[in-house]
Amino acid sequence: MASSSSYNSPCAACKFLRRKCTPGCIFSPYFPPEEPQKFANVHKIFGASNVSKLLHDIPPHQREDAVNSLAYEAEARVRDPVYGCVGAITFLQRQVDRLQKELDAANADLIRYACNGGLHQPSTNPMVVPPPRQRPIVEHNRRIANDGGSGFYQTPSSFSFPYYNSPWNDHYGPHGGGFGGSI
Repeated sequence: MASSSSYNSPCAACKFLRRKCTPGCIFSPYFPPEEPQKFANVHKIFGASNVSKLLHDIPPHQREDAVNSLAYEAEARVRDPVYGCVGAITFLQRQVDRLQKELDAANADLIRYACNGGLHQPSTNPMVVPPPRQRPIVEHNRRIANDGGSGFYQTPSSFSFPYYNSPWNDHYGPHGGGFGGSI
């Protein structure tokens, strides 16, 4: 009498492709049945045959990294068919640049405060520290408007991206445009 526990669930790839999952299936170690959307996205962007060929061509110790990269790029292409990961990378680079400028401005304020003798003059109340130089409210609002969102990159396993629309739309517009603008 056969036990029902001996039946193994097919991997997400075989289930999606509606075929029998064999014990030597190239997809089963990387596309578990609990993650059907992972394979669906990879199949939609790259195709099952191409992924199978790729996995057969690379050494076994590199396959997991390759599948994770394919899955990440596929998810990025599903969200942004034109730019994929480049859109996310560009967004994060802009965020780093903006934060670096804010850090440089804060450091300049600290140096200016220290050079003006603010740290060396005794005060009647040692807990009172004069506020740093305030930026004009217009500049502050412009920085918030150009922020493009307040999200941050999450783990690749979550496949979440910090932007809703491509940051490239800021320069090229929603209807395309040329490559004459600066990035």
